[in-house]
Amino acid sequence: MAVNDTKLADAENPGTMCRGIDSDSDVDFAGRANWLRAAVLGANDGLVSTASLMLGMGAVKHEVRAMVISGFAGLLAGACSMAIGEFVSVCSQRDVEIAQLDRDGKRGGDEERALPSPIQAAAASALAFSVGALLPLLAAGFIVGYKLRVAVVVAVATLALAAFGVVGAVLGRAPVVRSSARVVVGGLAAMGLTFGLMRLFRASGI
Repeated sequence: MAVNDTKLADAENPGTMCRGIDSDSDVDFAGRANWLRAAVLGANDGLVSTASLMLGMGAVKHEVRAMVISGFAGLLAGACSMAIGEFVSVCSQRDVEIAQLDRDGKRGGDEERALPSPIQAAAASALAFSVGALLPLLAAGFIVGYKLRVAVVVAVATLALAAFGVVGAVLGRAPVVRSSARVVVGGLAAMGLTFGLMRLFRASGI
């Protein structure tokens, strides 16, 4: 009788049987979305910092070699910094969660295996930063003319920032236009401020 009642209840509420599967898939999707959103933010950071560094150097020295070398140095330094920072952060988080598992007596189970990997987080962070940093480098590396080079770097950075803003908004379920505009304006402000301040060094003859 209980079995029949259960079947009847399921027939009356067909969504209940799928709820467990849906919740699992929601959790998996949320986890993947968080990783993707972190990757987009890392790429955005690499793009803005590298493009700003290249434009700042270009405000002082017009040679393409100076801009490319500064951008490449920024890529390496930023990727290493992101990787080390993420590794230390995730290690600290992992230590706290393992200590909690010890207190709960759950050490060595599925909970511990589900903890985030510091090495994986560091590699993903460094890779995302490098992908973003490569865009202005590739844009400027083959252009000899100074004004055209600066214009192309700014244009490529703007388009990439808009794309990153859209992807980040979709993953974060935020308004696309407002989120994308915020990312673009913030990135352009960072590049413009860096370029403008570095022009002071050129004007002073340093």
